[in-house]
Amino acid sequence: MMSVVGAQPFIKPMQPSPSVSPGIQRRHTLPASEVRPLNTQDAISVFEIEREAFISVSGECPLHLDEVRHFLTLCPEYSMGWFEEGRLVAFIIGSLWDQDRLTTEALTLHKPRGSTLHLHVLAVHRTFRQQGKGPILMWRYLQYLRCLPNVRRAVLMCEDFLVPFYRKSGFKVLGRCAITVANLTFTEMFYPISGHAYMRRNSEAIRFPEHPLTLPLTKTDEHVDV
Repeated sequence: MMSVVGAQPFIKPMQPSPSVSPGIQRRHTLPASEVRPLNTQDAISVFEIEREAFISVSGECPLHLDEVRHFLTLCPEYSMGWFEEGRLVAFIIGSLWDQDRLTTEALTLHKPRGSTLHLHVLAVHRTFRQQGKGPILMWRYLQYLRCLPNVRRAVLMCEDFLVPFYRKSGFKVLGRCAITVANLTFTEMFYPISGHAYMRRNSEAIRFPEHPLTLPLTKTDEHVDV
């Protein structure tokens, strides 16, 4: 694939806003920067970013358009998109898996009872690269996974040159991946998920995607380096 925890819960359900004038409402309908779960309406934007990011480097996309729609239909709660003024600039798509290591089936299946999150793809729009958005989104995604009591670890497969990038996010090498795509081989990496007890104790822990959630980005986030 291509390419610290605060005291407050990672993401909270949005509370109903008090009655305000229509003019004020309009100013707040398009946040300057937000993170939210993806849905099937985002699929084309997702695929356009992914295709540009991967085809030029490896000649292969982790997910084709029908597969993007497939996962955003089956398990949108394991996706995350970063939007700037309504425009998708970076995203992650994942699904659940129920084995210790990835197999070819993991590329297309979602196992609802699995405890392993298979991170299929992380990609950033070319205009917004080299701004730290990839690491920031990955950090937020991993913290979100801590809210989910059924997820115990995250796994991914990547080309060797990306191993240092994912190491910086806390992933560790499992070994060579059994999956090959065309002439490409991959390293399999994992990230242990912890902190479930804390998140469960917090009554405002995220319930995703039943509630329309947004996550405004802070100035601190925007100063994180690539």
